[in-house]
Amino acid sequence: MNVINVDSFLTYTIAIIVFFVGIYLTKKITFLRNFNIPEPVTGGLIAAILITLTYFIFEREITFDLSTRDKLLVYFFTCIGLNARVADLVRGGKPLIILLILTLAFIIIQNIVGVAGAFSLNLPGEIGLLAGSPSLIGGHGTAIAWSPVIAQRGVESALEIGIASATLGLVIASLIGGPIAKYLIKKYKLSSESAPLSVGIKYAKFDSETFSHLNFMSVILIIHLCVIVGYIINEHLISLGIKLPLFVSCLLVGMLLSNTVPYLLPKLKWPARTKSLAIVSDFSLSLFLTMSLMSMQLWVIAGLAGDLLIILAFQTLTAIIFILFLVFPLMGKNYESAVLSAGFGGFVLGATPTAIANMTAVTKSHGPAPVAFIILPLVAAFFVDISNSFIIKLALNYL
Repeated sequence: MNVINVDSFLTYTIAIIVFFVGIYLTKKITFLRNFNIPEPVTGGLIAAILITLTYFIFEREITFDLSTRDKLLVYFFTCIGLNARVADLVRGGKPLIILLILTLAFIIIQNIVGVAGAFSLNLPGEIGLLAGSPSLIGGHGTAIAWSPVIAQRGVESALEIGIASATLGLVIASLIGGPIAKYLIKKYKLSSESAPLSVGIKYAKFDSETFSHLNFMSVILIIHLCVIVGYIINEHLISLGIKLPLFVSCLLVGMLLSNTVPYLLPKLKWPARTKSLAIVSDFSLSLFLTMSLMSMQLWVIAGLAGDLLIILAFQTLTAIIFILFLVFPLMGKNYESAVLSAGFGGFVLGATPTAIANMTAVTKSHGPAPVAFIILPLVAAFFVDISNSFIIKLALNYL
């Protein structure tokens, strides 16, 4: 098997092409647009399938350098921080607590479903646990981190199972969020308040708001300043023994600046809630998700399918029921909660960027949901990783 290594610049370029393929197909295929399937998902999955065919037919394995992808994630969350307003945070206080409780409850449920599914298939409980919160809510990073621990308990292919489960979860999460939101919006006749989008640009034409190359360049400058300050803070926290993802520090810096600078310097044109920032945000998120999906090695997943797919089917059904009967009603049974429902589906089965992509696809068609875009990243970034690790460790003690 010959391996073709694609460097970061070419990976970046291919991702842009793949993204435009997704945009073209979304415009042409009504189903994709009506059910709010994110364009990066459409393009990324097609690319992944073509790369898989190349693997089997031409015996060529294509691997991508994804270092640029991680930088795009920092860009995106910095944009989220710059769009945050204190008023939105105040409004998000109670929903934030409710969403956190729901997420913690679902971590436990997800692991119970995974272990029960494994037992029903006469598999070790550890495999079911690995197909639970370590790989789904936790994503690839948590699955890789816990795989050696589970491997020591007799599951030799723990790493492969964890990666396969996380990858399949990412695909499922990308596909269910939009349809869930569409169902809720249509059933309850929900609509958004009139406001600019915080992420993405509507499918309709631009309105009369001023947009220029200087506005766009100033946005890039401010994002870079936030990232520099965020990086310094992150390094300081690490020296104190506090380890947080870089994007969390950058998000917080963006929030701090957006809620201080406009008041201290009222004549300064700040980029929050502008089209320029929305474009950078949408571009960063879209290419991040495109790279994530087009780089999937589906041939690895194919070798671990079968029982794993059955467990993940149980997990998907559980997530949908949980969202429809608990998340949506408890989060307010309104348009914001419908958008959050799409994000929750993306988050608990995939990753935070997938959740944001799901919500972005919905808001592009139906209007903004600013509180949803604040509270979901906060729950995902601050609370879930620590809680998930504690619950995983507790579950292993009972297996």
